[in-house]
Amino acid sequence: FSAARKGVLSFEQRFWSGMDLSQLYKEGSQLQQENLQIVGMENIFRAGFKEFMRLRQQASVDREAIMEGAQRAMRVAYSREEEKLERHLAFLATVGSVSPYIGLFGTVIGIMNSFLGLASQAQATLQVVAPGIAEALFATAIGLFAAIPAVVAYNRYSSTLDNVTSSYITFSDEFSSILHRQIHSN
Repeated sequence: FSAARKGVLSFEQRFWSGMDLSQLYKEGSQLQQENLQIVGMENIFRAGFKEFMRLRQQASVDREAIMEGAQRAMRVAYSREEEKLERHLAFLATVGSVSPYIGLFGTVIGIMNSFLGLASQAQATLQVVAPGIAEALFATAIGLFAAIPAVVAYNRYSSTLDNVTSSYITFSDEFSSILHRQIHSN
């Protein structure tokens, strides 16, 4: 996620610097030729701009069709970028939700062992019960030890994902406006 955030900041800085859109697109092509990965917002830009230019060169395509094509290409690129960002969230959610139950299961086993130890003794003492209770508390602690960081990480990454994807959507809308002005000025 930090790479996605850095990518947003870096690309936005280049995009809003006033550089010609064709030049910005060419820079991305050069990066790809150097086997550098282009991610996030820049992929959305490249998809929309490529489709815009492709449709614009066709004489029979009207302005609205050009805009719809560019917006559709950006939506597809956005969906792909969102999928990449979300791929690890399911694991964190699963660990965060399942771990307490695993800890609870261990707790039940530990308490059962304590009661079995009590049943086999004529006299109930702390020495008979303590090992089973310690085992139960240890299982609970392990479950919580796994669950708490997973839930915190899930919430943090989910919040970051929301911020990054929101910036992608805002960029797509702003870029569509720029393309719209460009196509209607010519």
